[in-house]
Order: sequence, then C-alpha cells, then structure tokens
Amino acid sequence: MNKDTTQIFMTELDTYLFGQGTHYEIYNKMGAHLAVKNGKEGVYFVVWAPKAKEVYVVGDFNDWRAYGYDMKPVSDGGVYELFVEGARAGQCYKFLIISQDGEALYKADPYANAAQLRPETASVITDLTGFKWTDDKWVENKKKEDHLSSAMSIYECHIGSWRKQKDGTKDGYMNYRDIAHELAEYVSDMGYTHVELMGIAEYPFDGSWGYQVTGYYAPTARYGTPKDFMYFVDYMHKKGIGVILDWVPAHFPKDAHGLANFDGSCVYEYADPRKGEHPDWGTKVFDYSKNEVSNFLIANGMYWVDKFHIDGLRVDAVASMLYLDYGRTEGNWVPNKYGGNGNLEAMSFLKHFNSMMKKRFPQAVTIAEESTAWPNVSGDPDNGDCLGFTFKWNMGWMHDFTEYMKLDPYFRKFNHGKLTFSLMYAYSENFILVLSHDEVVHLKCSMLGKMPGDKDDKFSNLKLAYAYMCGHPGKKLLFMGQEFGQWNEWSEERELDWYLLDDESHKQMKDFTKKCMLLYKNYRCLYETDYRPEGFRWINANDKDNSVYSFIRISPDNNKHLLFVLSFTPVKRNKFRIGAPLKGKYKLVLGSNEDIQKKTLTAVKGDCDGYKQSLLIDLPAYGIAVYEFSGDLGIDD
Repeated sequence: MNKDTTQIFMTELDTYLFGQGTHYEIYNKMGAHLAVKNGKEGVYFVVWAPKAKEVYVVGDFNDWRAYGYDMKPVSDGGVYELFVEGARAGQCYKFLIISQDGEALYKADPYANAAQLRPETASVITDLTGFKWTDDKWVENKKKEDHLSSAMSIYECHIGSWRKQKDGTKDGYMNYRDIAHELAEYVSDMGYTHVELMGIAEYPFDGSWGYQVTGYYAPTARYGTPKDFMYFVDYMHKKGIGVILDWVPAHFPKDAHGLANFDGSCVYEYADPRKGEHPDWGTKVFDYSKNEVSNFLIANGMYWVDKFHIDGLRVDAVASMLYLDYGRTEGNWVPNKYGGNGNLEAMSFLKHFNSMMKKRFPQAVTIAEESTAWPNVSGDPDNGDCLGFTFKWNMGWMHDFTEYMKLDPYFRKFNHGKLTFSLMYAYSENFILVLSHDEVVHLKCSMLGKMPGDKDDKFSNLKLAYAYMCGHPGKKLLFMGQEFGQWNEWSEERELDWYLLDDESHKQMKDFTKKCMLLYKNYRCLYETDYRPEGFRWINANDKDNSVYSFIRISPDNNKHLLFVLSFTPVKRNKFRIGAPLKGKYKLVLGSNEDIQKKTLTAVKGDCDGYKQSLLIDLPAYGIAVYEFSGDLGIDD
C-alpha cells in the first residue's frame, strides 16, 4: 500500500466544499479507503448522516459488533469518520446508524466502490488503484474531438442477457473481462462506434434492469469486480469502441439497506411525499435542493469518467426530474415558487452537472432521455436556460417512425407526414435517433414483430426502416437483438436468440444492418452535418400517393454526397423518375436487391422535382436505393 495516505483524510476544506455542493472529487474522501495512520494500515471510513444520533461502522473486521467502532463527527455538517486499523480490502461492511428515535438502521455505504452480489446487501472494501490503463491516446483524442460532427452509432446492450455462460452456473453471467472480447469483436464487425450499457451501477432487483440503483459508486458484482470492469472499458477502447453508461440521478428504490430514510430522516429524498416519491415507480426522488445530494450525484457522474474512463452518460428519466407533476394527479404535487410545474432545483442541478462535466471531462458526452418537448435540453450549459446536454434522445421521431412502420402499406399514404414531420424540428436539439430496449418490451413487440405482412414482408420492412434511420439526420442507437430481427421481446432472464442466425433470413437481416452501420461510419455526409440544416435536402417529401421518399445528405467537402430513394409499399416501380441535383454518374452503395439493381445511373435531361435533370430508378417492392455522387451543392466545409 502507498504509505502516504494523508490526502485521503477529510479536512475542513473538504467538508466546506461538500456543504457547498462543489467537491467534485468527494468520492476520494467519502466511503471506505485503504489508508495508513500512525504507521498502521487499515481503512478510513466516512459517511454523511446529518440527522443521526449515533453512527458506527460494522463488518468482517470487527465481527459486526458496534462497540468501540463509533464514528466521530468531522464537522457540524453531519459528516462522520473513523479509521479502523487492520481492516482490509475484500471485507464486507455497513454503517449502523441510530436515528433520533432510537431505530437501528444497517445501511450500505452510499459511496462504496463495490458491493456483495444480491441478495446480499453489504458494501465491500475495495482498492481501485493499480490497474494499468492502456487507453491514454484514446482519451486524449476524445478530449479534442468535436462530438457533434463525429460518427456515433450506438449498440445498446444489457450485458447480462447479451450472452450467457454455458457452464450451468446459477445466473449464467459472463465476467466483464470475458464479455469484453466477444462484445468488442461483434460490435466492431457490425460497424458500431459505441456500446451503451444498461445496469452497471449496483442494484438489488434484476427486473429493474439497473434503473433502481442502491450502489451508485459500485459496478455491479453480477459480472465481476471493479477492476474487471476497468478491463472491459480499456479493452473496448483498444478495439476502437466507446462506452456509454446509463445513469439514474432521478430516483432510487426504498430497499432497507439503500439511500431511503438513510439516518431515520429524509436525507437523500424530498421530505414531502408529493415531491419525494414517484407514485408510478414506487421509488424515492432525490432532493436536488440539498447541496450535499447534488454533490453526491454530480461527483458520481464524474467518478465513472475519472475512475473507469467512461465516454458518456445517458441520463435516464430526465422528464421525471423536470416536471413536478410527472406521474402525479391533480392536488398531489407541489408547484414551484412561481406556481409552475417545473422543478427549478432539478434544472439547476442538471445545468451544474453538464457545465462541470464539460469543463472537467471534455472527452465525455452527456445524453438526455427526455420524452417531452422541453426546450433547450442540449447545447451550451453556460448559455441561459439551456440544460447543457451534449445530445438528446429523439423520442418524437421514434414514436412517429414506429407507428408509421407498423401500418399496413396501403394506409401509409394517409400517414405520409409521420416520416416527414421530424425534419421540421430535427435541428432544434442535438438529437440521437433511438430504437431502444423500451420499444421491444412489455407487449410492444420486437422491431421485426412490429412490421406488417408475412415473414418476407416483415424482413423487407425492417431493412427499409433501418435504411431510413441511417439516412435521417441524427446519431443512431439500436438495441441488441434487433440487428438480426429477433422475434421475441427482450427479457433480462435469457440471452438473445442467437440460434436465429442459422436461418438465412435473419443472417441477411444482420448483414443488411451491418451495411447500414458501415455506410454511416464511412460517409462524412451522414454524421458531420447532423446538426446543420444545410446538410439535408429533400428531393421529394410529398409523394404520398406512391409512399416514396427521396432526399440527399450533403457532404461538407462536396465529395461523396448520398441520395436516398425509399419506397414504403410492396409495389415494384420500374424507371421511377426523381429529380437529380447534379449531372453525371450516381453509384449504388446500398440497395434492397443489389443483384438486379443497376450499379450506376446517369442523370438524363428532363425537369423533375425542381431540377433540370433526373434519374430513372428501378425500385423493387419495399425498394431501397442509396446512391453516391459528388459535386458542388453549395455547402461550406
């Protein structure tokens, strides 16, 4: 152990900054840290319990007996500390907190870096130092990257059900290290740039998928140790894949060992149940008005980037944070001081979080899952009312898009605007187009199951859907299993239906998704101008009678533009005429039936769609035709 551990112990400055909500490295102080005091090795414990009557630390090192292990207040702010000689890494512990009413509460450490595997609930003393990272170049490049103009295609993954062990173990979970190799190979081959992981911070109930967290600073023990997870991230970076974590600062569960009623009072949650409880979820809501709670969360987001080199955080349930009446009936919520339904404290928290994350860790992105039309969710966090996220999930696009795709093709001409409307607001935020886990559970059907028609029609429609998603402005996210057309809805209890890839239809589906992902990654026009209106142009947005959509994605250097022509009916259309923006050759780079589609087209004279030349395209049923062309379309690099 490093003998110089003086920096671990709490100082007056530490408690002051924590009380102000600005101690961004509080995780280096709070919790349990290996230390040396007076030449003796042990563990230094720190906990915040502002209304506690007494606080003890109990664990394997003292046979879980409190006598003689009472923690001492560091200041009058409710921070307690104790150095325990002889305590060591790997031992389990909890804080025994005596409330003002005399109730004995055995609580897991909110700042613990590891926890027991459920159903056990103790925290585990852990040493995070000593891992040899090999991703320095990756991190430095990410710091200099313009995230908005870079490619981002995300494979959303629940690693506990992506693949299972075949050795008959109880849960069948793979270790972080083992799954890193298989997942990196698969994701790289498919052409994705990032993985987004569900459920990494420790949680007690498998069915919550990790969205009801009890250990915000502890990678879940389901898949191994914290250093195993470090290896996972380091290996993904080695293979050129970024890692995004789902992060839940909106609410937490009521489990007895967790944050709820932490010292016998409402420490982390709002005291008023009209603000402090989510009636739909049965969870507690963080009290963002308390500096220490805000500090706990903001430092937690930074902790994952600092200690585990995470490339981004997708913030769950942002709408539930912003609206005081979210999920609440009339009379059961508390207006803000202006009489409105906006949570002013949550707004300030999110701005603070995004601003400091951008300043301290520019290599990491923040992503809001915000399901309403709340303005200025993404953008500069230091600019007025902007919340400051790097990106926002495009839930409006997702809803309209899936509703359109579910329609019988005959009725699509009456719903033509469901696909064009998203371009009316596409540049109001830095959007990510998402087809996430939420869309393939709870009787919503898998993506393939949503598609109309017989088996062949379903596969053709899903390929068409992914081709449109590829061409639409915005970064991309697709949930695991949907790339090869899984029939079953997703369940955390079983692995994906990989056996389907023995079927040629599913194999072709996977190959087509791969083509879309590689097309996206290899063409600048599909990502560099995502948030610049001049990067997109309709050829014809109004051909509702044929349900054909044609548009171009424009490259900033006028080289390798892409023309998309997509037909959303099973009608075969020979020599279908569309306007061509430039004279010359157009090369097919993605098609629904590339064996029979012409590899090269030449623009011919003849006005169409406002252009002086046109193309005659043979469109198969559910036709997909994407052409590369070059020339000056009037956009500056």
